[in-house]
Amino acid sequence: MDGVVERQSAGLDALEKVARHDLARLNYPPADWVPQRTGPDGKRVLDVLVVGAGMCGQTAGFGLLREGIRNIRVIERNTHGHEGPWNTTARMPILRSPKHLTGPDLGIPSLTFRAWYEAQYGLDGWDRLYKIARLDWLSYLLWVRKVVDLEVENGVSLLSVAPAGELLEVQLSTGETIFVRKLVMANGRDGSGGFRWPSFPSFDPNDPKRTGRVFHTLEDIDFAKLVGKRIGILGVLATAIDNGCTALEAGAREAVCYARRPHLPQVNKSKGASFPGFQRGQGMLDDDWRWKIYTYMLSAGSPPPHESVLRAQKLPGFAFRFAEPWLDLAIEPDAVTVKTTKGTERFDVVLMGTGFEVDIARVKELSVFTPNVKLWADTRPADEVRANAEAARYPYLGRGFELEERIAGRTPRLGDIHLFNWGSILSQGPLAGDIPGLFVGANRLVQAISHALFREDVERHVQNMFAQEDPELAPTDYFVPRDKRSGTL
Repeated sequence: MDGVVERQSAGLDALEKVARHDLARLNYPPADWVPQRTGPDGKRVLDVLVVGAGMCGQTAGFGLLREGIRNIRVIERNTHGHEGPWNTTARMPILRSPKHLTGPDLGIPSLTFRAWYEAQYGLDGWDRLYKIARLDWLSYLLWVRKVVDLEVENGVSLLSVAPAGELLEVQLSTGETIFVRKLVMANGRDGSGGFRWPSFPSFDPNDPKRTGRVFHTLEDIDFAKLVGKRIGILGVLATAIDNGCTALEAGAREAVCYARRPHLPQVNKSKGASFPGFQRGQGMLDDDWRWKIYTYMLSAGSPPPHESVLRAQKLPGFAFRFAEPWLDLAIEPDAVTVKTTKGTERFDVVLMGTGFEVDIARVKELSVFTPNVKLWADTRPADEVRANAEAARYPYLGRGFELEERIAGRTPRLGDIHLFNWGSILSQGPLAGDIPGLFVGANRLVQAISHALFREDVERHVQNMFAQEDPELAPTDYFVPRDKRSGTL
């Protein structure tokens, strides 16, 4: 991991003043309109708890403040500057996304990455830029957070959630018990499940012997300890290739990536869905269409960025082995032995580039709720579920990213939990994990929470409207005191 990468420059100082003025012009943040509630502990109930302060959690928090929902907390288990993958497990030099994409800015020009970059390097620098450097993106996110005055509590984790009357009772790693109305799980790509580990006869990912010998590519890895090592890598997509390259650049002797496929996937189908109509419309389609779209995406696969492949091609010691699936893996005293369909290989270290899986049953923080979470498997015919087991495990979400009950009425408050992470993709499209859909996703989430909070307090809001007494005509000759008016006006 690299150090905290916040930037300081005269250009950024000037841009911050412009951005703050733009926010003031938009009356940001508006007054908090949500009526206060008191919890069982006698303290004010939190309106929204956002879990995770990476790109999605940060943008959700900003959106809530912009909506006038200000009684919120944003918690993040990692230290400042290590939110999200950018400074931890992401090992690519540049982002896959084009440099012009927006999202964390929520439509404010002075908060865009382009504005941030031009403030430091000018328009010529922007024109010369090919794609966004990974740590530049993190620096930019931290800058946006500072400018919009979003407070983040680093080093704080969610431990558990349970229903408590009309509220959610939440346990935090600080020892606090708090009561909240809405919970947003913006906890990353593995936030609706966990690492995907392959199943081999001789391998157990919980085996203590795995330490220092077999890693998942989404784990912390000290690459300096791989100098001179021969490394076997399962997988040939972006994370596998970038980890192999990082190991070689750190001094590893050899990195070999294995695939079942006869060649790399060739076409990134998601590019064909990266436009406003698809982003806004996919989650509004009926179940048949949404199922058809995402099961196709899963079967098609996604190629690694060509930049990652070019990086690998330039490194002596990097190799691909296609059409050679692994059959077994065994950790021995002096090596990790891998049996493939073509023979047996011995490696010093093995990396599993097998990604993550969506399986809400693995999210221990929500264990009180997960037995009754509605899945896509509950909505599709049995033959489709068997043919698409991975997609079938995805949670079936409502229009505002909220969980739904499999058996109605059995799990109170389940709908107050919103999954703003990769687990939402089948229901909503890629709006909570990829940059292109973030603007649409964050706005949809915030609007849904706003609608729900208003609905739940509608009697108070209407009574307040009835009691509204701000006499418009008081400065004029036509003002009539309340006790002399006719009707209700």
